Amino acid sequence: MKIKATIILLLLTGLTFAQKAKKGKPVAIAPKEIFVAELIAKMTLEEKLGQLNLPTSGDIVTGQANSSNIAKKIEEGKVGGLFNIKSVQKIKEVQKVAVEKSRLKIPLLFGMDVIHGYETTFPIPLGLSCTWDMNLIKRSAQIAAQEASADGINWTFSPMVDISRDPRWGRVSEGSGEDPYLGSQIAKAMVTGYQGDDLNKSNTILSCVKHFALYGAPEGGRDYNTVDMSKIRMYNDYLPPYKAAVDAGTASVMASFNEIDGVPATGNKWLLTDLLRKQWGFKGFVVTDYTGINEMTDHGMGDLQTVSALALNAGVEMDMVGEGFLTTLKKSLEEGKVSISQIDNAVRLILNAKYDLGLFHDPYKYCDANRAKTEIFTSSNRSEARKIAAQSLVLLKNENQILPLKKTGTIAVIGPLAEAKENMAGTWSVATKQENSVSLLAGIKSEVGASAQILYAKGSNLDYDAAFEERATMFGKTLHRDNRTNEELFSEALKIANQSDVIIAALGESAEMSGESSSRSNLEIPQMQKDLLKELLKTGKPVVLVLFNGRPLVITDESQTVPAILNVWFAGSEAGYAIADVLFGNENPSGKLTATFPRSVGQIPIYYNQKNTGRPLANKEGKFEKFRSNYLDVANEPLFPFGFGLSYTSFDYSNLSISSSQIKANEKLTVSVDVTNTGNFDGKEVVQLYIRDLVGSVTRPVKELKGFQKINLKKGDKQTVIFEISIEDLKFYNADLKHVAEVGEFEVFVGTNSDTTNKIKFNLVD
Repeated sequence: MKIKATIILLLLTGLTFAQKAKKGKPVAIAPKEIFVAELIAKMTLEEKLGQLNLPTSGDIVTGQANSSNIAKKIEEGKVGGLFNIKSVQKIKEVQKVAVEKSRLKIPLLFGMDVIHGYETTFPIPLGLSCTWDMNLIKRSAQIAAQEASADGINWTFSPMVDISRDPRWGRVSEGSGEDPYLGSQIAKAMVTGYQGDDLNKSNTILSCVKHFALYGAPEGGRDYNTVDMSKIRMYNDYLPPYKAAVDAGTASVMASFNEIDGVPATGNKWLLTDLLRKQWGFKGFVVTDYTGINEMTDHGMGDLQTVSALALNAGVEMDMVGEGFLTTLKKSLEEGKVSISQIDNAVRLILNAKYDLGLFHDPYKYCDANRAKTEIFTSSNRSEARKIAAQSLVLLKNENQILPLKKTGTIAVIGPLAEAKENMAGTWSVATKQENSVSLLAGIKSEVGASAQILYAKGSNLDYDAAFEERATMFGKTLHRDNRTNEELFSEALKIANQSDVIIAALGESAEMSGESSSRSNLEIPQMQKDLLKELLKTGKPVVLVLFNGRPLVITDESQTVPAILNVWFAGSEAGYAIADVLFGNENPSGKLTATFPRSVGQIPIYYNQKNTGRPLANKEGKFEKFRSNYLDVANEPLFPFGFGLSYTSFDYSNLSISSSQIKANEKLTVSVDVTNTGNFDGKEVVQLYIRDLVGSVTRPVKELKGFQKINLKKGDKQTVIFEISIEDLKFYNADLKHVAEVGEFEVFVGTNSDTTNKIKFNLVD
């Protein structure tokens, strides 16, 4: 073959793709299959294993790429990629080592946890999901890819699509909530946002869906803990977002830490080969989580050689940090525990990804210093982040229409989260420059200007316990603990509170109270802040609670005593501006919860699409009934249900109708409802459609989200919202794990949240 001969000639004569690129001459290379096959044929076993090795950048800093400890491994072809290194200058230095000093000149992948933005940071993923706007979510991923790629990054460990129904688990902040349908739509939006329609473009990057699988359901809500569930629950409730990401073309998948059916995901062949590749048709590569292979030893699966072979045989292609592949697979190959074809296949998938990114054509394609100067943290990106953040905020209570606030009089801003710009970006914001984030106080001052007087007091520390605060403010996200006595802090706060017309209380979690390894057993606001809030309420002044959080909190007391509550999550680098936009009415809040807020930790796990028992609670008031499935001490109902969120205006639903009372498998139904803005503000509403399958071969949930539309209505306007229902919306996995729709009666609910009782019926017939 002429093309084949050309590639061999290039490699043998030393006129490599890397050397040509160095001279500024883009390289015409063979089609991927031929090119990769020829390259693998030239590789030694050690070089092959090197492509499967993903260490962290460690000690590499500018000017030290050639002398760092990892440089020697790169020269020897023992590294396939690096992560946790940023900036064009550093990355170009390291890439030069790979493509100019290693024998085969194979470029490296450069990965980073670009979770919810790069330097322009968007709300934490849980907050982002509360926009219910797939265009905005996709746009956030596009901007993140644009900025990361401009700074040398070509691979992100995102999106995290783990379904979670237990807010004790800290990483609920990093996902999209409790619902598989909504989670699937968001997974698709994020993957397509990162990867675009062509990975050869310089502003797109590889996505990595994680954590495969079931990571969001650990026992006790404790991170990395055991997960154990039935296959039918997996397929119906937890697997759909992963599959949606695969169907959207995600380039890579990250294995999770937890076990599945008694075998850790990192070594689970059923999961990584039978399900992911054979059933779903995944064509990309699988990477472990940080030291995921090594940690199987503590799971009780054997020594490093044993678990490394287990991972390769299961379907893992790249080993993050642990170097089990690099150091043990040669011996396992000699002992017949793994095969050379398995190793070659893993290498092929890694090289395919590099080819798809265009790195063989130009290994420095992501090292454009001009892009780094002009495309990161731009005013336009920040403007979009501000608008997106405003739509993520959820108004939980607004008694007597306290909000929006007027820009007059004296406004007291009190609380440990008021002047805390280091916390605004939230957890997993590794590329954010915290000094550029905007605090709530700064945002309010900017918005109000000279129109009102702003008074500020910290009021309290995060909590009485200094050691707890230290654990909860890691990674440079300090709250600058105040060493004054509690009495002095309270006294200062009450002094300015009494001088004010309205009090904004900035309370809740610090950024690192949620996130990885931040599980909590108590989900209430820390006690010192609760005590401060009680004192502020005693003043008799109107209080607006601006609640910072990375998870659903138990705010039962606050919901009863505080007249207005705005849940702001951690809204990103533009948080202060976005929150002020909502507080003062520039933006009407439109966020809707994607995770249920419990009344008590004892209710957990709590989620809207539960199943009935044989003895469901019959009354609708939450009253206790003996010999029914309920608690002695608290109502079954959540404090705030899935899909809940208020607006400064009001919406009326009427004229729910359906095109037919029955449907066949090859037909579709339309459901329509009139939505009228009956309040005094223009506003956005998320119209939600739920379906209930009344009789099934297996028990079915009381409701399942199957559609939603976010509409914008001017005050007084009405819109007819139309949904289409097909057989696909009625399918579920039965006891044989077949995806089926069964004939029978269904109910359709359309309303403002999952508690809606506005329903109509139809039948699926043969």
